Amino acid sequence: MDTTSLLEIETGRGSMTAYVAVPTTEPPWPGVVVIHDFTGMSRDLQGHARWLAGEGFLVIAPDLYYWGSRLRCLRTIMRDLGPRRGRSFDDIEAARQWLRDHDGCTDVVGVVGFCMGGGYAIALAEGHGFNASAVNYGGCPSDARNWLTQACPVVGSFGGADRSPLGARAGQQLDELLAEFEVPHDVKIYPGVGHGFMNDHAPEDQTLFLRFLARISGTRYDEAATADARRRIVRFFNTHLRPDTPSSA
Repeated sequence: MDTTSLLEIETGRGSMTAYVAVPTTEPPWPGVVVIHDFTGMSRDLQGHARWLAGEGFLVIAPDLYYWGSRLRCLRTIMRDLGPRRGRSFDDIEAARQWLRDHDGCTDVVGVVGFCMGGGYAIALAEGHGFNASAVNYGGCPSDARNWLTQACPVVGSFGGADRSPLGARAGQQLDELLAEFEVPHDVKIYPGVGHGFMNDHAPEDQTLFLRFLARISGTRYDEAATADARRRIVRFFNTHLRPDTPSSA
């Protein structure tokens, strides 16, 4: 049986392509929305979806670039992040609702994001219906103190050598705020690891502009840090997305 597929989801503004990965275990399953980085719908994104499905989560990874050029969509995506609402949030909600409507889903849904998607993962942690959030080098919004008190449980992974605004310093700030507000969390900063360490992009998925961005940001895949971060995410999601089942991660 094929456990992965590309499908179209109606968003109210058009049909959005999404990659779906279904576990081979018996349902019901918690759901997870995976939000991509600047690269968009890539082999790497689909690999993350398959990994999570292999851990027993029903996964959907929407293509937020579905409605226009990469640059045009990016402008909208980055503009929506500040107020935490807009077209991009509506598209992600359509993906979350697809999971909740699925016969095999428990109605409990988490979100995972990388880089830009990590920014969305933290922005979605409050008031957007998610039960847990995995923020991977997604920064810490300057206004987070105003709303993070009501956030769902958060697991975060950051590179200690990542000097970008989304990197180590943001991870430390996020950890401190979550601790202050007593939000269940697990934030880890990996020493010597740079930005984008969980994303192993195939060359054919990267434009010249994306390769330039990766070079100036110091993006480099790190297999050991990725394996550890994945273990932590699964353990955290097992705790908060299926609290009645002991975690084996």
